Amino acid sequence: MAQNVFAKTPPVFFQRLREVTDAYFKENNLRKTGNASLYWKTVILMTALAGLYTWLVFFTPSSTLLALALCALLGLVVASVGFNVMHDGAHGSYSSRKWVNEVMGHSLNLLGGSVLFWKQKHNINHHTFTNVEGMDDDIDIKPWIRTHTGQPKHWFHRFQHIYGLLLYGLTYLFWIFYNDMRKYFTGKIADGTRRQPMGPWEHVIFWVTKVGYVAVFIGMPMYFAGVVPTLVGYGVMVFVTGLFIAVVFQLAHVVEGADFVDPHGKGERVESEWAVHQVATTVNFATGNRLWNWLFGGLNFQVEHHLFPKISHVHYPALNKRLKQVCAEFNVTYHEFPTLWSALRSHLVHLRRVGMAA
Repeated sequence: MAQNVFAKTPPVFFQRLREVTDAYFKENNLRKTGNASLYWKTVILMTALAGLYTWLVFFTPSSTLLALALCALLGLVVASVGFNVMHDGAHGSYSSRKWVNEVMGHSLNLLGGSVLFWKQKHNINHHTFTNVEGMDDDIDIKPWIRTHTGQPKHWFHRFQHIYGLLLYGLTYLFWIFYNDMRKYFTGKIADGTRRQPMGPWEHVIFWVTKVGYVAVFIGMPMYFAGVVPTLVGYGVMVFVTGLFIAVVFQLAHVVEGADFVDPHGKGERVESEWAVHQVATTVNFATGNRLWNWLFGGLNFQVEHHLFPKISHVHYPALNKRLKQVCAEFNVTYHEFPTLWSALRSHLVHLRRVGMAA
């Protein structure tokens, strides 16, 4: 698909959004990158990650229930590191220093993924072509999940609202061991785009971190804690990680009210300004809940993030009301669910409707 997929309308809406946003930072004398609260959160999360790993591997609890609970907590911490540290770093919004952003972005490699592939599939494909079939890899869960009616339908999709959450728990494992390898060997990020060529050093980083992850999170625990406890504990950890990651991203785009675009048959054209398309395909949820805000790294402020991905998530709560006002000025519908549970319900209702539709 060509890069000029969006209609060439004057970007007046986005210009106004940018004016309001820039005014906020100027009036408050703030940088758009992270601040002390983000840096302290990073310390807390990385300490929790190291502490839980050490406890489970080298001082394995005798209580099976306690060990499983700690594995589940470790899975939540891994997901939260991705939401808060890796995500801002990979977008270049963690710090004003490029090397700091690179280090934080590569925390994904330490946790089994590839920040190089993630930047291409997420920063480029997902953020540019949000909910556009064939371009946005985040809505491509075929054949298991049908995210919109433009995708092929199978008989089992009528049950996807039932098995969907269970399947989401497998996404992290599937991502780091299958999806990354598929991207590496096929050279494709999504159906419609090829990945960027890799340099020699990038090949080295990819393989060293993949092998290192297996050694640290599977090999070493097997040696110190045993094979069966490791397999069970690792399974719990990656299930919780996958569930949280998938749910957060699904609630932001695959719910009632979010638009989907299948440009095939439309001259490969999205008939709206890029910023209007972002608001139409993106949904906020639970923005008033401080716990979710902290754990999710502001990803529940998904509209703000999609409009200004180079701005750190620590600023999204302050920008929320201002951007809503601009949307109202231009009569652009701003989607937001008040709670996590209302958004989750909407997601399941959407899956059921799409699974039943022709």
